[in-house]
Amino acid sequence: MDLIKAGEKRFLDLNEIEELRNNAYINSKVAKQRMKKWHDQLISNKEFQEGQRVLLYDTRLHIFPGKLKSRWIGPFIIHRVWSNGVVELLNSNGKDSFKVNGYRLKPFMEPFKSEKEEINLLEPQKA
Repeated sequence: MDLIKAGEKRFLDLNEIEELRNNAYINSKVAKQRMKKWHDQLISNKEFQEGQRVLLYDTRLHIFPGKLKSRWIGPFIIHRVWSNGVVELLNSNGKDSFKVNGYRLKPFMEPFKSEKEEINLLEPQKA
């Protein structure tokens, strides 16, 4: 009789452990989904058009990089855009092209040309 009760207790304990394991699995799955949703919100959707000028992120390993050296190279001209995020860029010579992932690109902003306007002020007249 004592062995039967011990067997039932062990069976119930195993079921309880399996239930705790299943709950932990479900909780981790929900946490992963929530984290993925949060990270996906941080990704900015970039729309590129043909003929647009862009900068390319340089992902090569630099042993001794300059402290304030930019990792963006270019500008390049977009030759073609595919729906899966691949962008074909034209080389600086305008003939050769290569394909890159759209996440490695950012739009090129033309440098601001500061044209100074001079205004001559007259001395105030004393009355």
